[in-house]
Amino acid sequence: MRGVFLWALIVAVIAFIAGFWSFALNVREDAQAPPQADAIVALTGGSLERLTTGVRLLEEHKGERLLISGVNRVVTDEELLDNALGVDPELARCCIDLGRSAEDTLGNASETAAWAREHRYTNIILVTDDYHMPRSQAELELALPEAEIHPYPVRTRWTDPKVWRSDLSAATRLGAEYVKYLVIRGREALIGLGSNEAEPQPEDA
Repeated sequence: MRGVFLWALIVAVIAFIAGFWSFALNVREDAQAPPQADAIVALTGGSLERLTTGVRLLEEHKGERLLISGVNRVVTDEELLDNALGVDPELARCCIDLGRSAEDTLGNASETAAWAREHRYTNIILVTDDYHMPRSQAELELALPEAEIHPYPVRTRWTDPKVWRSDLSAATRLGAEYVKYLVIRGREALIGLGSNEAEPQPEDA
């Protein structure tokens, strides 16, 4: 029995390492030019480039409106839009919304889903850091299944193989993100299983 458990543990460790390796390589892929969409969502919490990228896509008319999700409540509109991002005041007034209710990735998804449904947006460009994109996209697709989500990841140093293969802090950051992503996928599988069990079974003829 102990031997079976040991082999199961070894297989699980190998599977985890292989999955992490694939995750780390995939998140380093270059962002593809996003299609024309209804709207753009940029998530706070990492590099400022997430937000500047969202603004740039708005200026390029890739979407008609931009939501910046997860803005700290103590940060004023002027501090963020004028001082940090240098957004044209007219563009800010007409086309940028600041979401302040989200405190984590799950909150970002909930906040974005409510905003998208309010405006009837079903085609959205999602902007966040590259290592954060798989989890963010998975959360948003769960919260807003009726919408098509187009990922537009922002490149970071953490996903550079030369960095995470030699820097323990970078590898730890990626590893933690991979574990969180697995948790979401596990939750998604349980939700799907529950939905299937809830469906009425056809009666025998």
